[in-house]
Amino acid sequence: MQEVSNLFVCLMGMGVTFVGLIALIFLTQVMGVICRKGEKGQEQKAEAPTVIPAAPNAIPNRGELIAAVSAALAEELGTDVSAIRILSFKKVG
Repeated sequence: MQEVSNLFVCLMGMGVTFVGLIALIFLTQVMGVICRKGEKGQEQKAEAPTVIPAAPNAIPNRGELIAAVSAALAEELGTDVSAIRILSFKKVG
């Protein structure tokens, strides 16, 4: 039985790896093009009505939002909601 050289094994391993990576990049780009075409069709079909808040810094349903954030923080910290005091809440961006 003939033995395979170490150089051949290394070159074949690197070759297969790079061919696989190039194929993965190609497939990712093809899927990106397909997804972009699908998004363009959906954007044209459904136009969502725009809701403009009364003031630029106004947060609609501010009390409900603060209650939800407080409950999430209490759950994450493992404490009671009444132990959390939110001093400031600002809209970013």
